[in-house]
Amino acid sequence: MTTPHIAVRLDGDSRACYQPGETLSGEYRVSGLSPGEVRAVEVSVLWYTEGKGDEDLAVHDFHRIASDEGDWIDLQRPGRFKTVLPNSPLSYEGLIVKIRWCVRVRLFLARGKEEVDEAPFVLGSVPPAGAV
Repeated sequence: MTTPHIAVRLDGDSRACYQPGETLSGEYRVSGLSPGEVRAVEVSVLWYTEGKGDEDLAVHDFHRIASDEGDWIDLQRPGRFKTVLPNSPLSYEGLIVKIRWCVRVRLFLARGKEEVDEAPFVLGSVPPAGAV
């Protein structure tokens, strides 16, 4: 088995800032694997917190393609994703807590291993903490 590689790309000339209600779309490509090595692909649009205290995570949009559920996983073609972004929570660069958004693609491989890649983006336009 060669080293798998996942590349996630957002549509819109690598635009990384979106407003609530806008459509986020893009594609992911998988290379370095042969057919049959991937049992499932999960694509999530999610937010998570970083900083002090408990870290939170919530999934806004989720799609799973699994060969054991009869789905065809075609690694020769890019996979697509598309969702309308919610009103909240907005991305935030606080001193104590940060809210981050990303598209996460997770591969579940035949031998129980996983590969993950993320494409971060910003939702909304909240100024960072301490900005004047």
